[in-house]
Amino acid sequence: MRSQAITQFAVGLVLTAGTITFATAADLPLGDKDMVLIPKGEFTMGSNEHGDETKHQVVLDPYWIDKYEASNARYKEFMKATSHPAPAYWDDPRLNKQNQPVVGVSWTDANAFCKWDGKRLPTEAEWERAARGPDGDNHYPWGHKLDPKKANYGQNVGRTMPVDSYPEGVSGFGVYNMAGNVFEWVEDWYDPSYYKQSLALNPKGADQGYNYANQGPVKVLRGGSWLAPETSLHTSHRFWNQPDNNSYGVGLGFRCAKSAAT
Repeated sequence: MRSQAITQFAVGLVLTAGTITFATAADLPLGDKDMVLIPKGEFTMGSNEHGDETKHQVVLDPYWIDKYEASNARYKEFMKATSHPAPAYWDDPRLNKQNQPVVGVSWTDANAFCKWDGKRLPTEAEWERAARGPDGDNHYPWGHKLDPKKANYGQNVGRTMPVDSYPEGVSGFGVYNMAGNVFEWVEDWYDPSYYKQSLALNPKGADQGYNYANQGPVKVLRGGSWLAPETSLHTSHRFWNQPDNNSYGVGLGFRCAKSAAT
């Protein structure tokens, strides 16, 4: 990750044919009530902070994203239904409460859960737009100023917090904990030069991942964690890890997404 691996309105708008329609939780299939609709729109992705974050314009079709990180309770349902093995740290008393985010998961685990749940992992662009909010310019999900009361990072609590914690730190779209708590796997392969050649419309990431430290291609992680420093909370900040590697697992989680009808 960066230089040293990981140092660790549930109401939305859909624009169709020039008409604005409102979408609410009632429009979602049963079981998907805790998702937020992100409307079609354009935003500036990236920043001037790092060479792999070249600013570029992105347009995304509407999509749904989980309001909360995947919880231990939901992951337990997945394991029971599929006989999927328990992740690392499943029995750690700091991390295993039902309403805490599941941790110790690899990208492969997260991808399997989302497919089982009828969803998918968000793309990196989808994740960043949901974090930045409607104005598309927030340095943190809640605005431009760091506030320790709005995120769990830097071991300021010493454990993960429930997935509905820090309501004052939600993004402008109403998505929780997009800064801190757990790093979140996204769909994309990580390539440090990808932003310079990214598609403008619905980008899906690099065709193959960067072979970090000759340990194999890596997938993107976003959002920072309860162990990570303040810089990891920036909405543009990128991290990476091998898809089957959960060696930094106490801070690795995810949330799911799904495309919206247009």
